[in-house]
Amino acid sequence: MPITYTFTEARQNLTTVLAQAEKDGEVRITHRGGKVFVLKLEKSHRSPLDVKGVFTEITRDEIIDSLRESREQGITDRRNSY
Repeated sequence: MPITYTFTEARQNLTTVLAQAEKDGEVRITHRGGKVFVLKLEKSHRSPLDVKGVFTEITRDEIIDSLRESREQGITDRRNSY
């Protein structure tokens, strides 16, 4: 059963209420007249890897060539370290 706070308690302890909602999935807040509100953590449907792109004038082929050169250099560096 979710923890229930009065409106006044929730307002005075908002950080605690939010942490509790994150931990338990939801909390209830009662208000005048018997109204009950449910506060839930909204789960993100986005991937943490979904990042905004960066505009550049570098072409796809230049990026691939750069990666290839970097990888080849890494192989050469590892061979020389033995």
